[in-house]
Amino acid sequence: MEVRVLSAAPLKRLTLNILSVTELNEKIKNLLESHFLDLYVEGEISRPTYHSSGHLYFTLKDKESALKCVMFRSFVSKMNFKIEDGQKVVVFGRVSVYKPRGEYQLYATVIEPSGAGALTIAFEQLKKKLEAKGYFDKAYKKPIPKYIDSIALVTSKTGAALQDMLRIINRRWPLIKVYIINSLVQGREAAFDIADSIKIADSLGVDVIVVGRGGGSLEDLWAFNEEVVADAIFEAKTPIVSAVGHEIDYLISDFVADLRAPTPSAAIEMILPDRNELFLYIDSLQTQLNNSMLKILKQKRELLEYMFNSFEHNSPMKRLNFYIKDVLSLQKEFNSSLLFLLEKKKNSLNELQNHLNNAIKNIVTHKQNILDNINGRLKVAIDSKKVKKGFAQVVKEGKVCDLSELKEDDIFELQDSEVKIEAKVLKKSFLI
Repeated sequence: MEVRVLSAAPLKRLTLNILSVTELNEKIKNLLESHFLDLYVEGEISRPTYHSSGHLYFTLKDKESALKCVMFRSFVSKMNFKIEDGQKVVVFGRVSVYKPRGEYQLYATVIEPSGAGALTIAFEQLKKKLEAKGYFDKAYKKPIPKYIDSIALVTSKTGAALQDMLRIINRRWPLIKVYIINSLVQGREAAFDIADSIKIADSLGVDVIVVGRGGGSLEDLWAFNEEVVADAIFEAKTPIVSAVGHEIDYLISDFVADLRAPTPSAAIEMILPDRNELFLYIDSLQTQLNNSMLKILKQKRELLEYMFNSFEHNSPMKRLNFYIKDVLSLQKEFNSSLLFLLEKKKNSLNELQNHLNNAIKNIVTHKQNILDNINGRLKVAIDSKKVKKGFAQVVKEGKVCDLSELKEDDIFELQDSEVKIEAKVLKKSFLI
């Protein structure tokens, strides 16, 4: 067995470069930023959070790894769609370290969906949101008037769409009053300008509003896919027609509006009647009216003839002649009955005359006896009531009264048994 005893040699002291945590994070930050600048990373969105500050925080992951990401407010405001959990995207940005925590993360500046375009995603998201709010419900659709006196066109005053609409208006219904609300129809500020123009048009009291522009790319037409435009259309009191792009273009404004037209020109064709067709319709109505009038006149003529014949058959003169015959017949019967009755009464007239004479004689005798009795009683009464000589009774207004009751200018009578004098009071005085 071999045994060795070794002694420790004195340790040679070396000069070491010691870094602070901040310095190390700074070096890593510089290293990452110099090697991972402007790169694209594809992955699946996890736990996206829109902070009250306007920043967006999320995690980008695949089957084996995850990467923290942040997008600052200035870049979030430029996005056309809202990211959702589980959505597969391609993120453009740079890698750096957040020194306070020593965490590296991806600072995103652009996010695009994998496969479908960002505008398509934004369109579907807004469509789903507005549908949930009831913006597309038929219950809220306002009817377009059949005959329109005034119309407001919300479009660009320099666009070809406006000239097409004016040309068709002049051809179909030139008497209409047209208001042109000049508006931006393309660009970042167009949506707000369109919304303001709709509100102005809604305040004019027109019968209908047409909002539209000519064709273009999805980017060109995107202002009509903005929520602010949808709100303005939904809140308007006036019926609105959306006429944007070509027939194949379907936009949010088409779903919210009361009527969707494939093109601006088609919108005018759809809501305005054709004056030539109306003239033909009026002619047909005139023909129908004439035929109806002739038919009615014929029916009334036949009715009048029937009524005339009926009136003639039941005329007052005929009825009067009928009643005259009845009266003559009744008169004849009455005369016969009267002659028969007179003949019958004539036979008993002598008998009645004898009875009448006897009755009269008896009545006269009875009345004479009563009269004699009354005369005797009257004579006795007169003798008892005879006024003494030199005296007369005073009568005023048919009533006996005293001299004291008379007044000056009163008319009165003085009566005794033989004389009546009418007098007037000239002066009245009292003896005592």
